[in-house]
Amino acid sequence: MVPDSPAHARKPPPPPVTTFSCPLRKIAFASQGGIWCLCRSMSAYTFALLVDGLAVGTYFALILIVGLWPSRKQNTMDEFAMGGRNMPWWAVMASILAAEISAATFIGAPQEGFLHHNFTYVQLAIGTVLARVVVAYLFIKPFYDYNVFSIYEFLEIRFGIYTKNAASALFLVTRVLASGSRLYVAAVIVVVLWEYFAANQSLTLGGRLWLYTAGIIFIAAITTVYTAIGGIKAVVWTDVIQATMMYGGLFAATWFLLHHIGGWGSVTAAFTRPGNLAFFDYGISTDRSAWQNFTYILQTPYTLWAGIIGGTFMTMATHGTDQDMVQRMLTAKDHKRSQLAVVGSGLMDIPVVVGFLVIGILLAVYYQQNPRDYIMADGKPKGNVFAYFIVNELGPGLRGLLLAGIFATAMGSLSTALNALATSYSRDWYRPYFNPKASETEMVRCTAWGTVVFAGLLSAVGVLTAWIALSHPDIGVLPIIFGMTSYTYGSLLGVFLLGLICKTRGSDLGNLVGMAAGIVSVSILYGNVHNQLTALALRGTDTPFDPGKPILAFPWAVMAGTLVTLGVSALFPAPPIPPEKLRDSHAPTEPGATGGEEPARPPA
Repeated sequence: MVPDSPAHARKPPPPPVTTFSCPLRKIAFASQGGIWCLCRSMSAYTFALLVDGLAVGTYFALILIVGLWPSRKQNTMDEFAMGGRNMPWWAVMASILAAEISAATFIGAPQEGFLHHNFTYVQLAIGTVLARVVVAYLFIKPFYDYNVFSIYEFLEIRFGIYTKNAASALFLVTRVLASGSRLYVAAVIVVVLWEYFAANQSLTLGGRLWLYTAGIIFIAAITTVYTAIGGIKAVVWTDVIQATMMYGGLFAATWFLLHHIGGWGSVTAAFTRPGNLAFFDYGISTDRSAWQNFTYILQTPYTLWAGIIGGTFMTMATHGTDQDMVQRMLTAKDHKRSQLAVVGSGLMDIPVVVGFLVIGILLAVYYQQNPRDYIMADGKPKGNVFAYFIVNELGPGLRGLLLAGIFATAMGSLSTALNALATSYSRDWYRPYFNPKASETEMVRCTAWGTVVFAGLLSAVGVLTAWIALSHPDIGVLPIIFGMTSYTYGSLLGVFLLGLICKTRGSDLGNLVGMAAGIVSVSILYGNVHNQLTALALRGTDTPFDPGKPILAFPWAVMAGTLVTLGVSALFPAPPIPPEKLRDSHAPTEPGATGGEEPARPPA
């Protein structure tokens, strides 16, 4: 008998499989000859992680390269804060889009479509288009004529130092709180990722807070690097990439959902009730009296009237009186190109909003066809449905693209806020009060370090918001976040409108009275502060008190504050403007023509 040759030798039994507990998943390893081999399931899992990581990593690498490239020529404030006033109009338009669509909108707007199954949210976009026309042809040219860096310098020229300081302070405080709290929303995706990868590991309150903190610091740190070094050019060019990522993510998610639910016909078959898939809500019913219809319209956020009237006032404030948004408009070569960018961004905004709502409606059909424990019996999700969908339903690569899209929207709005905050501080406060003889180099250095400081402040606000949301879930943090600017925007818009349309009314001190009156009126009509304080005072007593609904929904709040501020401030006559403060508005200086020297500035 011939002994078995090596080729015919009986194979030894397979080695035992040893299972290890991984923080992300339970992964099986096989031990053979001292070599650790991943099983097939782990290989697929690792492949998914690598592909998604490559997509997100490529995005971050591209952002840093593009963001740091402009740092070579940032020696003057005109270059650092205004981009030499030579940016292409289409890049400015993309930057406006990226700035106004935050991560809160990216994952929040689909939630509206998922819950309501209609497009009534789009009604607000009607007002945004109308408002941008007003901003383009009423606000932009005077800002160019006076060659301002901080738009609040215009108020100093028109009224005086007190109005400028009050407006700048309102912007700084409100923007820190609003943009900082939005970082909490952006960090939601980090928590959702953890819940996916560590499905069997529960987290304490402290653990979840640490996750939010890590996500907030990560997003803020990367954004701060290119914003502090590259200035407004870095902000605008990275915004172009981020807007592209946003559109790519919208298209990819829509294509995936339509493919898996069987097309748009599945949507029309699923939602047949009155109001489903509707674009307009007129807020008028024959079952209500005229007064009831009127109060219903004022208290309902998504009606045609709120969109046209309230939305117009809201966008006039956000795009005409907020340094955050206006600064990038002033980077175009002249006011005509800036006007083109502003109006164009409004037209581009409508399909973006519709796209987000379409995704939410498609998600509602998708989870009707594919039930998940995440969707409760009443059809409401346990958290954010779009974030859950991205992490749990999409395949490798596509998931990475959508994750990069979320980070893109978060970083786009954050970089805008940081640059605007630092510019406003350096122009409105540092130079007038701390270093009146500051050179161009010192101003650039102050703005760059100001970016870092404000990034720390925004991160602290984001972490505080996360702690409040986690420890007091009954408070409802998101409505507070989205409504925060409503209290101050009306006052800002009121004084700007007064300065732009009337030369005989409004005084430096009188404007302070008008702005205070505007904030108080919004606090009562929209914030319902008086009833909320009464309910708080009676808590725990035998006299329960229901604060009730606010008189105004959020789209009307800015209009109320604007009209009150405008009316009160107009009661005060305007003093004559000293000749040394006048600039020939019909012959503006050529932007950037100062050769790096400080543009003309009215005396404090």
